[in-house]
Amino acid sequence: MPIATISFDKFNQLQDEACHQRIRAARERLGNKAVLLCHHYQRADVYQYADLTGDSLKLARLASQTEAKYIVFCGVHFMAEVADVMSKPEQMAILPDLAAGCSMADMANLAKVERCWRELGEVLDADQQVTPVTYINSAADLKAFCGARGGIVCTSSNAGTIASWAFGRREKILFFPDQHLGRWTGHKMGISLDEMEVWDPDLEKGGLSDEQIRHAKLLLWKGHCSVHQMFQPAHILRFRNQHPEGLVISHPECCFEVCRQSDFVGSTEHIVRTIKEASPNTRWLVGTELNLVNRLAEEVRHEGKIVQFMAPTVCMCSTMQRIDPQHLAWTLENLADGEVVNQIKVPEHEAELARVALERMLAVS
Repeated sequence: MPIATISFDKFNQLQDEACHQRIRAARERLGNKAVLLCHHYQRADVYQYADLTGDSLKLARLASQTEAKYIVFCGVHFMAEVADVMSKPEQMAILPDLAAGCSMADMANLAKVERCWRELGEVLDADQQVTPVTYINSAADLKAFCGARGGIVCTSSNAGTIASWAFGRREKILFFPDQHLGRWTGHKMGISLDEMEVWDPDLEKGGLSDEQIRHAKLLLWKGHCSVHQMFQPAHILRFRNQHPEGLVISHPECCFEVCRQSDFVGSTEHIVRTIKEASPNTRWLVGTELNLVNRLAEEVRHEGKIVQFMAPTVCMCSTMQRIDPQHLAWTLENLADGEVVNQIKVPEHEAELARVALERMLAVS
């Protein structure tokens, strides 16, 4: 007799404490058949159940190494896709809420990137002169696009290493979907701002002249993170006026001026490591997602370190916030009953090429 899927309606109105009890009970029933991967930006009431945590690069590696039958990804859609692509055929990647997407990833789609590639081909030989590099914050079909064209995936942890690899093969890079990570990476490599052009996918030839396309070493897709764009240079100036001894650390998805005015710039793993390894009694202004900043502040408080969020307004990854105790309890109870819900399955023809691009990244990093 087939097992009936438990309806989410039975969980939607549950109080958090009841959800937590059911999460713990379902995890006990599942044993080692399920592993929970959580990104640093995940909300605290879900993050507490993580078996494995990290930024996008670390989680990509972990997804390829776990032996569990079910990989429950408490993150967003593209992360679960990476877990599916990098895991074994018999494993299943699961996203507790399918609405947990990424607004940045949505700013580049395959149709627009293919159009961009065709338009570049009208000006130069794209296949010989341009390496496509996609940030891991992108859909699997864009990773497959890169895999098919000698391109590669990067994360905020390894963007400089990946860009060096890409320039070692061709003279230009098309970088999508986050212009800010691409610009900061290029700047750190010594590329001047006038050799970087923003490609607007809603305009013919990205809104660029043929000469601009030929001159550019780095073509930056017009995309951004809705959280990191909230941080402004004025926030840093206010902090430095109030706390001249304080230190500023930012994620490279922040705008160029915020990065330039920061003392340190790096991935979420870099931010966590830098602050944890810092001297006691230091004060930090942090330009990245709120859940991570709050968690980090608590973890280092006993050392006299003060960690504060950069923006005066609340900004968190609202789509990742959709993974709540209700969705996690629903997912795990179904799995414990032998019913798979919300499996993320990348079509094999896409997965094969996306895997090529991801494995290039892991080999280089």
